[in-house]
Amino acid sequence: MATLGGKPAIRDHLREAAIVQSRLVMISFLVLFLTLILIARLAYLQINQYHKFQELADNNRVDTQPIAPVRGLIFDRNGQPLATNERAYNLEILPRKVNDMEALVASIGELIELSEEDVEQFLKLVNHRPSFERQVLRANLSESEAAKYSVHQHELPGSYLVAALQRRYPEGELMGHVLGYVGRINDRDVKRIDKQVYAGTHYIGKLGIEANYESILLGEAGSEDIETNAHGRKVRALSRILPKTGKTLYLSLDTELQRKAASMFEGVEGAAVALDPETGEVLAFVSAPGYDTNPFVNGISRANYAALRESDRSPLLNRALNGRYAPGSTIKGFMGLIGMKNGIPASETVFAPGYYRLPNSRHRYRCWKKNGHGKIDLHDAITQSCDVYFYRSAKRLGIDRLYEGMTAFGFGQKTNIDIPNEPSALMPSREWKKRVRNQPWYPGETVITGIGQGYMLATPIQLAAAAALLANRGQPVVPHFLTAVQDSVNGDLVQAEYEKPEKLTDISDAAYDEVIRAMRDVVHGPRGTARRIGKGLEYQIAGKTGTAQVKSIPQGQKYDKENTPKKYRDHALFVAFAPVDDPKIALAVIVEHGGGGSKVAAPIAKEIIDYYLVDRLGLYTREPEPEVPVNSS
Repeated sequence: MATLGGKPAIRDHLREAAIVQSRLVMISFLVLFLTLILIARLAYLQINQYHKFQELADNNRVDTQPIAPVRGLIFDRNGQPLATNERAYNLEILPRKVNDMEALVASIGELIELSEEDVEQFLKLVNHRPSFERQVLRANLSESEAAKYSVHQHELPGSYLVAALQRRYPEGELMGHVLGYVGRINDRDVKRIDKQVYAGTHYIGKLGIEANYESILLGEAGSEDIETNAHGRKVRALSRILPKTGKTLYLSLDTELQRKAASMFEGVEGAAVALDPETGEVLAFVSAPGYDTNPFVNGISRANYAALRESDRSPLLNRALNGRYAPGSTIKGFMGLIGMKNGIPASETVFAPGYYRLPNSRHRYRCWKKNGHGKIDLHDAITQSCDVYFYRSAKRLGIDRLYEGMTAFGFGQKTNIDIPNEPSALMPSREWKKRVRNQPWYPGETVITGIGQGYMLATPIQLAAAAALLANRGQPVVPHFLTAVQDSVNGDLVQAEYEKPEKLTDISDAAYDEVIRAMRDVVHGPRGTARRIGKGLEYQIAGKTGTAQVKSIPQGQKYDKENTPKKYRDHALFVAFAPVDDPKIALAVIVEHGGGGSKVAAPIAKEIIDYYLVDRLGLYTREPEPEVPVNSS
């Protein structure tokens, strides 16, 4: 006890009580203050930050996944399927669920085969696409591979086995150059596409119809909220927005006519394009050889692609669209029209001794007929394909009028067919040569342009469109494949509409009649260059043969096909339409290094025309094959 002067001190209980009370008040205020701070913090987190933490919580149990739309189908004019979707299994990875991507890929590689290309393509996409989007590691697993993976799926978090629809082309090689193909989206595609539009979608149209009508075929992506467990496996679907299926396309192609035309190019390279001259619808579009586009859907191997790319037959080249050839004598009918337009009457005759020389020149521009055709007018010049007549016409018209006339017929111009990457080919002019070669135009170049040689180049689709223009007597058409689009949900069918170009009115109907009569006699006249194909037909064909030089022949030398390497042999060409009085088909045929158009290209064209008019349209009957007597002995 404390003492004061040896006596016990007296305690001040009131003072001590006041001190204790003040301390309790301070502690109470402190506790209350801290409680208020805690309440404020809780209110902030639970009210102001509710959505943030709700999202974080949901991300731990809810996975929002895009749902890829079903790609639209493609059919031919008769409803025959050209592009379909079939069930397949894909192995997909969700990057944001993976801690060690390299380890995961290695573990999956121990279960199923992964090529270097699969892994390389996958890693590129992972680096360029959002982490919340699944990416395909391996497509088109077999049933046994899918079963093997499923057993171990719980050991591979972030990976999923997905049943998907895969593009398939039932006709394979037959339609490869028309349809193109869909392929897996690569890093180049990622840079140009709208990521929202392609959410959940791993494929995109690469070439042909698939590429040109991508926006119609694609459809619209949906989404699905999935509740997952701690292992990332699906527990249940919480909500779903269904995707919209892509629309169905109907094309003008006749698959059986395409098959017939392709069969005519067995073992040779070339192209055939057939159009309906009234509408511009493409009936057949053959580039030979073709290639099967099915392996490209999930990524063709480097070895197989190299084999296609390095083949000396160039199967990847779409010759019908991109092949550029000297049109040769196939343009002689157009030359006649340009001549008549510019004051050269069809009745005017010239003497053709087998060659032509420019004034003050010793160089001979030779005719295919060494001894010449003698005195000849336009009709016979087209029918017998006299070069000298058209050498003279070209010199008389000059390159400026030739350029103006030929471009009006579509040469050197895109046809605007509805598949990508069409070239314009080439109709040369003074300006073109000055711009490209920095050289003047020479008279000799005009001379050889008159028979479709020199710098002039045309594509098979241009030649077919030009043949249709002749059949229509000056009315151009826009070649096209698409005829109708059908909504995959309600079934509404909308016909495709195309505006016809303006008719050429500066050439008279009489001039067209003159040229068409001559082209009819090419096939049905006694001296026509293609008269062999006209025998036994119930209808008439108007056509023009062409033989285009690949390599020039020096003066004084003769073309020797047998001793000329194949790559330097002439191309064989033929353009035609039929029947003459009511055209239903116009076409162009080119056989690379085939030699004469009359011997090689014309018979192919006749078979295609005959099959279409007789077998497909049923307009005529075919002359029966003569019976072979049977030796009864």
